[in-house]
Amino acid sequence: MTGTLHVVGLGPGDGAMMTPDAQAAIARATALYGYAPYLDRLALAPGQRAIASDNREELDRAREALGTAAAGEAVCMVSGGDPGVFAMASAVCEAIESDAPRWDGIELVVVPGLTAMLAVAARAGAPLGNDFCAISLSDNLKPWTVIEARLRAAAGAGFAMAFYNPISKARPWQLGSAFNILREILDSEIPVVFGRAAGRPDAAMRIVSLGEARPEMADMATCVIVGAPTTRIITRAGQPPLVYTPRFVRDDG
Repeated sequence: MTGTLHVVGLGPGDGAMMTPDAQAAIARATALYGYAPYLDRLALAPGQRAIASDNREELDRAREALGTAAAGEAVCMVSGGDPGVFAMASAVCEAIESDAPRWDGIELVVVPGLTAMLAVAARAGAPLGNDFCAISLSDNLKPWTVIEARLRAAAGAGFAMAFYNPISKARPWQLGSAFNILREILDSEIPVVFGRAAGRPDAAMRIVSLGEARPEMADMATCVIVGAPTTRIITRAGQPPLVYTPRFVRDDG
């Protein structure tokens, strides 16, 4: 079997934030796979078809897309943000690994996109200006004990943190638990940025302290950035505040 599967990131929502490479891959495709809300963002041309599936069917979606590519179609797997950040590129690689000989002839092309934490950080200022990490708070694919250990390690090491999948109707308690864990380690005045739907018309930003942060300030469309111990807020007359983490860290030892 031979064929090519492009895995593309649409960016955070605004079409202007989609890369030209992603736009070109989408334009060439005849079959486009993805989670329905992401596919709904595309204006398909005649001859293109969208194959939508639920966001818990990633492996089945990946296998079907690989099979369609092997049959000779131009196939695009669509993700929001960047396809390699908590998204479909990893699921496609997992599907290939699970049946490697079958997919040896398929070329995989991962086309990067602008991920949510970068869009939120840009609107806030530069909260990721020094070392940082990204953590998914979803315990669908990993146990909460692992997430808790990573939160403690990141906070103890002084990283700024970006939280993906912070809260949902099925997982209403994780974000509040994460804040409680961080309050055991970090100063309550550290800035927390709630960036909802960055890059879309309904975008909203909110900046509070860690002591004030509450889970109801977020939903599944929100990326939460918790600052590092060095992160600062600059207040400016007539302008929104700027949240930034300096590029330097002093050695106090």
